[in-house]
Amino acid sequence: MSDVSAWNGDWAWSLPLIVLTVIFHVVGLGMFNVKSDPVLAVMRSRRSYDFIFVFFMGVTTIWATLLHAVEAGVWAVAYRTLGALPDSKSALLYSLSAITTYGHSEIYLTEHWRLMGALEALNGIMLFGLTTAFMYGMIQRVWPIEQRRGYKSS
Repeated sequence: MSDVSAWNGDWAWSLPLIVLTVIFHVVGLGMFNVKSDPVLAVMRSRRSYDFIFVFFMGVTTIWATLLHAVEAGVWAVAYRTLGALPDSKSALLYSLSAITTYGHSEIYLTEHWRLMGALEALNGIMLFGLTTAFMYGMIQRVWPIEQRRGYKSS
């Protein structure tokens, strides 16, 4: 890209999208965390720790995936609304490709929207970092060290 002015201010649409999706993600993970506490308390009284671990990690994974899908959908709607992509299918595929930083779809934004696509990838890195931290925390809560097989206290 030889002329930075080709971007104009169009990339600025991504700033509120980043804020919106990060807040949505944090609230979504937080709500899941709050709702899981009573269920986890009941399930802890049972002896099947392996089942509890598998169940909670499975549900956590599905919930996080749904959050990411909604967030990619928000970006796709923005691309369609702004006319950056020709149809909804292309917008969603591009958005999923950008937010995951996969980037191998054969769909491209026009030149003046490309910085917005790069900022969606930056947003995806933040969202996946939040998800990783949340899932690590869930592993620590659901499978405390004293309940792990083979653990010997000193």
